[in-house]
Amino acid sequence: MAQPINRFKADLREIQFVLLEQLRLGDVLGKAPFEDWGEDEVKMVLEETYRYAREVSGPLNHVGDRGCRLEGGRVLTPEGFKEAWNKLYEAGWKKISVPAEFGGQGAPAGLGAAVEELLSGANTSFNMYSGLAVGAAEVIAEFGTDRQKALFAQRMFDGQWGGTMCLTEAQAGSDVGAATTGATKNDDGTYNIKGTKVFISGGDHDLTENIVHLVLARIEGAAPGTKGLSLFIVPRLRVGDDGSLGGSNDVEVGSIEHKMGINGSSTCVLNFGDNDRCVGELVGAAEHQGIRQMFKMMNVARIAVGLQGLALASSAYLNALEYAKDRKQGPSVKDWKNPEAPRVPIIQHPNVRQMLLELKAKVEGIRALIFKLAIHQDRSRGLAGVDDDKASYHSGQVDLLTPLVKAYSSDQAFRICEIAIQVFGGAGYCQDHPVEQYCRDSKIFSIYEGTNSIQALDLVARKLGQAGGRNAQAFLGDIAKFVATHKAHADLGPAVANLEKAHEAVAGTAMQFLAWFQAGEMELVPLAANRFLEMMSELALGWLLLDAAVIAVERSGKVAASHPDRAFYEGKRHAAVWFAANVLPSVVGKAKVLSKADRSPLQIPDAAFATV
Repeated sequence: MAQPINRFKADLREIQFVLLEQLRLGDVLGKAPFEDWGEDEVKMVLEETYRYAREVSGPLNHVGDRGCRLEGGRVLTPEGFKEAWNKLYEAGWKKISVPAEFGGQGAPAGLGAAVEELLSGANTSFNMYSGLAVGAAEVIAEFGTDRQKALFAQRMFDGQWGGTMCLTEAQAGSDVGAATTGATKNDDGTYNIKGTKVFISGGDHDLTENIVHLVLARIEGAAPGTKGLSLFIVPRLRVGDDGSLGGSNDVEVGSIEHKMGINGSSTCVLNFGDNDRCVGELVGAAEHQGIRQMFKMMNVARIAVGLQGLALASSAYLNALEYAKDRKQGPSVKDWKNPEAPRVPIIQHPNVRQMLLELKAKVEGIRALIFKLAIHQDRSRGLAGVDDDKASYHSGQVDLLTPLVKAYSSDQAFRICEIAIQVFGGAGYCQDHPVEQYCRDSKIFSIYEGTNSIQALDLVARKLGQAGGRNAQAFLGDIAKFVATHKAHADLGPAVANLEKAHEAVAGTAMQFLAWFQAGEMELVPLAANRFLEMMSELALGWLLLDAAVIAVERSGKVAASHPDRAFYEGKRHAAVWFAANVLPSVVGKAKVLSKADRSPLQIPDAAFATV
């Protein structure tokens, strides 16, 4: 096999700017519960994680695209994955934000998000295995018994055992309440599990000695729908009370999916209890709490999907930028009539510059949105028990922003990767460059962990009215304060004016949904929900990009013209101005379209879609 080549790129200066200069992560560093963390430690972790990503997992990304193999009922991961797994846990990057009680470093969520961006961008498929293990361990750590925490969660956090979440069934899909996997209680308090789950990421692999499945199942006699579901710990191999491993627990891999992307991540059909020998135990002690417990992992997973989208979009942009600076094709537009004019790098062509600026603005805006959510988590933790009102504000913003992070980032990741291919031209369509794999890998993000239409419905039907509407009002109020402060800005005033118009459009449209709910016109809600989520996301990005631009304009004047930060800050300003001029006006246009309440998708007969 040829020597693997790393193609992953990241901009650490940009990541540090968002964390430390714009969102002021330093405000929580050095204070409870982050007493051991300072800015130097944050920068060191980012630099060393990036080193691991470039030298270890990044070179395996293209290798992993060849896929996993199912042999003798076991999944074999791509060559090099096992060695990379061992190095990942030796370095400790997956335990950065794990609580100290489980041997973790207890880092702020803001830093944890940045670390996950680097790891996921380098090799999304590989990083999914550890991400699932950590997510499942967090569920057990929060809801499990002391025994379960010590026996299962600790080994999962350590990378000794893997983990999955098993929700989806073929007949149910996103309708989780239609699950038919059953659980029958045994005399010793355990349960026999029987059923089949599909699309299980990391459902089997050879990276760890055991895999702990979190399985949603219905106890015999339980109520129908989601209320009757319970969550069970079901290890692949039987586990003794001392952590020793026994024989098979009757969990079998029916098949692995052959997919469009993320081929290095095994996506499995899992059969539980075909031989009536699959034994599980409740997470914690209470029955029928499965959905509440699983949503702990689902919400974390949705933020993680947003990070996956950001990670691939960012590397796609940076690869396209590098190519555009190097590839010479065609003369400058200023010399278009001169057949003897020299060929110039394509970054000099206006249409290519337009594409690159769109990629830059969207990538940086999405990063700011995701990191802002993470730092809301940090501030909420730091204020809990100190100022509960402020803590509640920050936790409320996490709830409100989660569907935006998941849906907008994942939708845009695919589009950003597609535009990156366009920058490359025909070369981008070939496997000689990484952007075609990024595009294929990123498509799943808008589908799993709740499709983006589900995220949109969650936003308009639950999150807008959550806490009596206070969370949404606080979000809109924060933007209104920014507009009032900066609308007369000498440089950015016109861009802030566009933000103000978009703000008014989103606020008015939120009231439109309230009117539809009150009038019982429920069929209009799913028709318009996706468009509204996009509007609200673009409003958030416009705000955060302009917030960054205000900082950049102020600081650029204090930096020598020859210093690299001068160009960096200038880039922040241009990204914000471009977004305000080219994207924010569309928020106003979408509000007008939405207000027309077009019912044509409801009115067209089924037979009228096509005659075939």
